[in-house]
Amino acid sequence: MIRREAISYPISIFIAGRAADIEDQCRTYCDEIGFCVTCTPTNFIYRNGEEEGYIVGLINYPRFPLTPDELWQHAETLAERLRIEADQDSYTIQAPDRTVFFSHREEDQPA
Repeated sequence: MIRREAISYPISIFIAGRAADIEDQCRTYCDEIGFCVTCTPTNFIYRNGEEEGYIVGLINYPRFPLTPDELWQHAETLAERLRIEADQDSYTIQAPDRTVFFSHREEDQPA
C-alpha cells in the first residue's frame, strides 16, 4: 500500500450559472491540464431573489500535490473561464485563509 499526504488547502469557487455551462467548462479545463474538481449544485438565496449555481471545489490531491499558491492560481484561472462561459458578472473564491469577491459589474468598481 502507498500512502501520500499533502498540505490541506481546499478552495471553493462560488458562481451562478447554468449547469451545462459550468460543468462543460470544468471538463474542458480539467482535460486541458490534467486536473480534477468537484461540481456541486447550489442555490444562492439573497434579498429579493435567488439563482441557481455551483460550488466548484479544488483540493490538494496528494497524488499530484501543489502549493497553496499554485492551487489558488488554478482557482482564479478556472473561475474566470467559468464567469465568461456562464455569462456572469461576478464570483467568489474561498480558501482557508481568505475569501475574495471578483466583480466585473460597473456598480462594484471603485469610484
